[in-house]
Amino acid sequence: MKIAVDPFMLRGLSLTEMVRTVADIGYSYIELSPREDFLPFFLHPRADDGRVAELKRALTETGVQLASVLPLYRWSGPDEDERQAAVRYWKRAIEITSELGCEVMNSEFNGRPERPAESEAQFWRSMEELLPVFEREGIALNLEPHPDDFCELNAPGVDLVRAINKPWVNYLYCAPHTFHLSDGAGGIAEMMRYAGAKLRHVHISDTFNHKGSSGLRYITNPPGNPARIHQHLDIGQGEVDWDEFFSTLHAMDFDGIATVCVFAWEERARASLTYNLERVTKELAA
Repeated sequence: MKIAVDPFMLRGLSLTEMVRTVADIGYSYIELSPREDFLPFFLHPRADDGRVAELKRALTETGVQLASVLPLYRWSGPDEDERQAAVRYWKRAIEITSELGCEVMNSEFNGRPERPAESEAQFWRSMEELLPVFEREGIALNLEPHPDDFCELNAPGVDLVRAINKPWVNYLYCAPHTFHLSDGAGGIAEMMRYAGAKLRHVHISDTFNHKGSSGLRYITNPPGNPARIHQHLDIGQGEVDWDEFFSTLHAMDFDGIATVCVFAWEERARASLTYNLERVTKELAA
């Protein structure tokens, strides 16, 4: 199993300093998420040969490895011009991932929840263009439903991944999305077991149950607005059932990527990432 860190809270550091900080904290793997100087959100990658070489040097010097690369593009957006642009961005991101020697990428379904049929059609259109590129480069892909995507629920997300029908396209269960992933029919264990052998990646951070307290755990205005709310907190700060989460991974003999993805505490990023590494290492070794 690879215990990785999403270094988003360290994005203000240079690539080299980010990798050194991750190594100093004790992580052996990085899940490289969007950052403005490398793979920005929803825009064409900025990384040139020099930046790729800088990152490779830092990884070699520290012994840290890339577990996965996480780009986010509007590849399922109903707007066709945006979708075509996203495919171009994806192709460059795949090329960069291959240059870095990383064999896994992960991302979200994207698209619009109020236009699910159109978004899914765009998703499949993008898949038709990109699957041969992934296959040619030997890069696996792990996908997750996300709040405000065209697919937000666990079982439909797993079914979409299965429909791609490629052994190297698998499922990512994101713990801080737990209360969005369930339609009320099951908990963490049931959702993970539904993914079964397709579960190859988990994201680890805590969140509160937005459905709790009669839907008043959070109050947003105006009432009834469609905002999706969740956090990426330290383990133990929210309401995710961590006993169920980790015991299910053990029962399933999970041997994929487990990424700490806490975003809430930039003002104490190092302490947060250190605590969560210690907790995850202990839980997964138990």
